[in-house]
Amino acid sequence: MKHPRRLALPVFALLALTYSVNLGQRSAGTGPSFKGPVGLQLYSLRDQFKKDVPGTLDQVRDFKIKYVELAGTYGLPPGKFRQELDARGLKAISGHFSYEQCRDHIEDVARDAKIFGLEYVGCAWIPHKDPFDEKTCREAAAVFNRAGEALAKHGIKFFYHTHGYEFLPYSDGTLFDLMMAETNPKFVRFQMDVYWVVNPGFDPVKLLQKHGKRFELMHVKDMKKGTPTSTTRH
Repeated sequence: MKHPRRLALPVFALLALTYSVNLGQRSAGTGPSFKGPVGLQLYSLRDQFKKDVPGTLDQVRDFKIKYVELAGTYGLPPGKFRQELDARGLKAISGHFSYEQCRDHIEDVARDAKIFGLEYVGCAWIPHKDPFDEKTCREAAAVFNRAGEALAKHGIKFFYHTHGYEFLPYSDGTLFDLMMAETNPKFVRFQMDVYWVVNPGFDPVKLLQKHGKRFELMHVKDMKKGTPTSTTRH
């Protein structure tokens, strides 16, 4: 389903990467306290990438965007995709990799991350049967700890991207609180997706106040009214 905006971005993936929420040494972005910079999660243009990789990257360049977050290379080898980015002055800051890659092939992930010069590697979805449960949450936390420790040896930071299903009740809080408690802050950071915090009924500001510096990246987006809003994968 397409968003009716002239840029034809998918309804659930607008301008989507706010880099380094807590890195105050970065040059100022917009607003008195935001340190930026802002970039684009290239998954936002996945339908366009399936048809024309160079042309879609030209479009990103024409948006006057410099920083991007990756989610695959759309059939190109990583080295070739990096060349296409470089040719347009686009710098990949972070990239999403599958849960299975992070669990079973983390050294391959590190290799590809180095090709792109990524500072961050992240996972944006935990395979699970609905509803998400304690057992799956604890298993994922263990995977993330191992992945984060392995990537740290390569100088790469690991993060998990919130997706809504983690906010089910657990004990006196949520499963997301359990994930925070079970992951090692030294090796596991988080990327807040504002939409997928608001959708299950939580306040992004309060979540930032509660968990502070563990959030280092942020997705800022919305969803078109009338679009189904379950916590299935988007």
